[in-house]
Amino acid sequence: MTTKNLLVELFVEELPPKALKKLGEAFGNTIAKSLQEDKIASVNSVVTVFASPRRLAVHVTDVSSKAPDENKRYKLMPAKVGFQTDGTPTAALQKNLETKYGGLHKAVGDRLVTAKEGDAEYIYLERDVVGSRLEGCLHDALQQAIRTMPIPKVMSYQLKDGWTSVSFVRPAHSLIALHGSDVVHINGILGLTAGNTTQGHRFEAKVSPVVVHDADNYAETLKRDGAVIASFAERRAEIVLQLAAAAAKIGGGVTAIDDDAL
Repeated sequence: MTTKNLLVELFVEELPPKALKKLGEAFGNTIAKSLQEDKIASVNSVVTVFASPRRLAVHVTDVSSKAPDENKRYKLMPAKVGFQTDGTPTAALQKNLETKYGGLHKAVGDRLVTAKEGDAEYIYLERDVVGSRLEGCLHDALQQAIRTMPIPKVMSYQLKDGWTSVSFVRPAHSLIALHGSDVVHINGILGLTAGNTTQGHRFEAKVSPVVVHDADNYAETLKRDGAVIASFAERRAEIVLQLAAAAAKIGGGVTAIDDDAL
């Protein structure tokens, strides 16, 4: 199955500066881990996290549009409890199947098998499970990321419909979800529908909105058209260089304050 790289960006109002790095890491890593658990992303996928004052984003390599189909086996109960002497299922087995697995669906390939375990024989349900699609997995991953982020103080706000209220660290205004150059069609995340546009710097951006045509061109496009450095580490390094240059210009042994928090 062919894979493409994935880009997800949540564009919001100004985030709390002291929490920005942790928020970015939590957002990106939670999404990537969730996709890996769903087998949509590879365990070897490279995860690149972005965080700037008005956006949280993540780039994940080797992401499939659909998880592989699987054959799953579920342990039910001892055969002597689940089968009658003539081999037909007992009421206990039927109830177990209905309650936990929605019954035995022979039309889609469900089957009961037995296997020896120690001195006893057990009944197993074998089921062919169709792999989940990227849209659903990414929707769930985003919900999980938003729900579990280490937000210093949660803000509740109304959506444009005037009725629905949502909660997040700051009001969210747009969502990018690109699988290669294709938009991943998800909606309902903080009232947003995914697309391929965002906003750049309030005053320095060349265009508005900034259109991201491909997941791999995100950082470059944002810097060129939006005058924004998406990488937290790259932006910090640039600030350090500018502070050092300013101190050198003053001269007289002046040095910039070495303060990570600042």
